[in-house]
Amino acid sequence: MKKISKTKIASTYALALYEGAEERHAVETVVKDMETLSALLREDKDFVTYLANPLWEVSAKKEALKAVAPKLKLSSETLNCLDILAENARFAELGLILEAFRKIYYQKHGIEEVEVSSAKALSTAQDKKLKNVLEEMLGKKVIIKYQIQPELLGGLRVKYGSSMIDDTLAGKLNRLELVMKGGR
Repeated sequence: MKKISKTKIASTYALALYEGAEERHAVETVVKDMETLSALLREDKDFVTYLANPLWEVSAKKEALKAVAPKLKLSSETLNCLDILAENARFAELGLILEAFRKIYYQKHGIEEVEVSSAKALSTAQDKKLKNVLEEMLGKKVIIKYQIQPELLGGLRVKYGSSMIDDTLAGKLNRLELVMKGGR
């Protein structure tokens, strides 16, 4: 029997969730639910562990989800998806499913996720200017995820898709060192 990767499984569930939400005109609602669940997973690592436990009966998992859904303000579409995950014993992949759903949403809505690393936090004006430049350059709406890395010394490192622009002081010093050693 051929083994299917967890990433492939997650992508399949995420696409089914997206298409179901699209059919019901509830994509934006489900996106908010996915953000809520992602935040929950970051805060409570045991949430998935409990629901992925094979010793816990599916009916009990569904009852727990039914009780938690209103507190988290989850839509019926999202609750249905979580019920399916419980039935198919796929809760261990919930984090991957949420990530795959986010990627599908971004792709279908022309959004590019960009990672920006800097030595210190950007000001509001710098953030706005960078976002405008990136959106113009990429021709898409941009969502920026920032990482503060003091070891960069200054400048920015921008990653999007399979591309990277390294305009950090550390990067420039590394390239200069290579040139001085005759590596280039």
